[in-house]
Amino acid sequence: MDSDNRQLTMKDIAQALGVSVATVSRALSDSPSISKDRRAMIQQYARDHNFYPNVIAAQLRHSKREPLRVIGVIMPEVVHYYFASILAGIDDEAAARDYRIIIATSHEQYDREVRICESFLHNKVCGVIVSQSKSTLVYDHFIGMAKQGLPLVFFDRICPALNASRVVVDDYKGTFNAVSHMIESGCRRVAFYGTAPNLEININRYNGYKDAIYHNGLTPDKDLVKMCDNRADSIRITPEMLSMDNPPDAIFAVNDEAAIGALYVAKRMGIKVPEQLSICGFTNTLSAMACDPQLTSVEQDGRQVGKEAADILIGLVEGKYDPAHAVKRIVKTKLVIRETTR
Repeated sequence: MDSDNRQLTMKDIAQALGVSVATVSRALSDSPSISKDRRAMIQQYARDHNFYPNVIAAQLRHSKREPLRVIGVIMPEVVHYYFASILAGIDDEAAARDYRIIIATSHEQYDREVRICESFLHNKVCGVIVSQSKSTLVYDHFIGMAKQGLPLVFFDRICPALNASRVVVDDYKGTFNAVSHMIESGCRRVAFYGTAPNLEININRYNGYKDAIYHNGLTPDKDLVKMCDNRADSIRITPEMLSMDNPPDAIFAVNDEAAIGALYVAKRMGIKVPEQLSICGFTNTLSAMACDPQLTSVEQDGRQVGKEAADILIGLVEGKYDPAHAVKRIVKTKLVIRETTR
C-alpha cells in the first residue's frame, strides 16, 4: 500500500497480482471456480495487506436500509465484575446514541485476539473498543487497524505500540493512596501482588506502590513483589510469603480476587487480619463486601470507564475528534476502607 495509508481495494490487489477484479472477488469469497493455488495466493496477499472484503456492505448493496452503526468490543473476559461493569457502560452510551455493539472475548489469548480483529475488519465495524489480552506482546493487528483508519479506543490495558485514544483509571494514585494508608496505620513490610509486567496497569500500580514505600521512609524489598493476579495463584503463593523469616505485615493486591485469596490463606494459617496482616485489593467488587472480614479496596468506576470509552469512539467516528490526536481520559479512584486494614 502507498504511504498515505489509504485502504486497499480489490482493484489494487488485482493490479498487484496481474489478475482481474472478478478473480480477486471470487477468490476472497472462496469460490471453487478459482483454482486452489490461485485462491490461496490472493487470500494470502489480502491478509498480508490487512484487506478484508466488506461483507456487510455486500449484503446491503441492494437494500434500502442504511448499514448499522456497529462498534466492536474486545474484552479479555466478561465474567469478571470489572469488565462486566465496563461493558454495561459501553452498552448504555452506545444505545443512547443509536449504536449497537458486537462483543468478543479473547480469553487472554493472543491468537484469539488477532482473529477477532480480523473478523471486525472483515465485517467493517465503525470502530473498536478494546482491552488487550495479558499474553499480547506483538501489536501488528492493532497497528494494521489504525493504518486503515479504523477508530480505536483502549481501556484498562493499553497497547504500548500505539499512541491511541484511551480511558484508564488513576492506577498510580489509587495504589499510592492505598499503600500509604497501610503504612500510616503501622505496617512496615508491604507486599505487592501484581499482574503481567508488560501491562501498563501493572507498571502504574507498581510505581504507585514503590513511590508510597519511598515517600513513607521505607525501603522496597524485591522479595515482597510477586506476579499474582488471581485467587488460585494467591492461595498458592501466600503461604510461602507468610512463612518467611521476616514476613510481610500487609499485602496490596492488583485486584480483589488475589486479595481475597490472601485473606483465605491468612485465616487458615491462624494469622489475624488486620491485627497481624493488613490486606487491600483493587476494584471494589461485590466480593469485597461478601468476604469476612470485609475487604478494603480501591474503587474504580467500571461503568464510567465504559461510557467514556464509547463517547470517545463515537466522537472519532462522527468527526468530533481529530483522529491524528489521541483522546486520553482518566477516571478517578477512591479508597474504600473496611475491615482488612487497621
